[in-house]
Amino acid sequence: MMARVILGAVCALALHTVASAQEAGGETQTTAEVATVPADAWRTVPADNLLVIDTSRGRILVEMAPQVAPNHVERVRRLARDGFYDNQRFHRVIDWFMAQTGDPLSRGADRALWGEGQSAYPDLAAEFTFRRGPEMSFAPVSRPMGSVLGFMDSLPVISQPDELMSQTGDGKVHGWGTYCPGVAGMARGYENNSHSSQFFIMRQAYPSLDKRYTVWGRAVVGLDVVRSLNHGTDPSGSVAEPDVMTQVRVASDIPEAERPSVRILSTSSQAFRDLVEQVRAARGADFSVCDIDLPAEVL
Repeated sequence: MMARVILGAVCALALHTVASAQEAGGETQTTAEVATVPADAWRTVPADNLLVIDTSRGRILVEMAPQVAPNHVERVRRLARDGFYDNQRFHRVIDWFMAQTGDPLSRGADRALWGEGQSAYPDLAAEFTFRRGPEMSFAPVSRPMGSVLGFMDSLPVISQPDELMSQTGDGKVHGWGTYCPGVAGMARGYENNSHSSQFFIMRQAYPSLDKRYTVWGRAVVGLDVVRSLNHGTDPSGSVAEPDVMTQVRVASDIPEAERPSVRILSTSSQAFRDLVEQVRAARGADFSVCDIDLPAEVL
């Protein structure tokens, strides 16, 4: 079985990019903090779309995006409910790039097999893009020629402009999630339609993965945990002493008294629009949708 990975050539390029960034003085991402968020500017993440990942380093909370990748979100929910992800390692972690997990073989001692495993369910067809219609909530933040960048809930998205909707048969346009920090994607083999169980969470932005790996959500709490995971020191990213996902659950399956609830800045609020303008002013010509850090808190 072919290893479920982000392709080696991409990894090598990522390491080169990371080295260049570090030589230039480290992380370049700029975020603006919202000191006080009005009570009506918060949005609560639906419990059925909240994936609770408890790890040896702390808790990661991922808002899943079924409107973008319904089949992959349903697969992740199903595997979490099966207990499939419990005690699996972050077997492949590349600093300034991503952290990969979800391989059942990673529970074993034979490191040579890590990356080769998958679930017993059939492989999924790629959901690299989706059709965005006028009924979908979408908050644009920039409009480079020929496209529009914005958010669908917490997920950063690139899309064709709304003006094209009147020219398509279904009244919709193409959109796709973009790989900003915290974005969760599915690993695969060399074939596009070979997604199974392994996934990765971005430690930093890497938009070259866009439309090549299915995006299914974003870590809205716990990016610091993702960045604290032990990482590999060679181009493969193989980790000698990997951290572990101790338990993975869908929030709606957790007893209400124990269930985490996350509220996040609503992208339909004036506070969000104010945040965008603050970040745009700070970044100038370098402004990117990945610069927007949505405030979130656990209740």
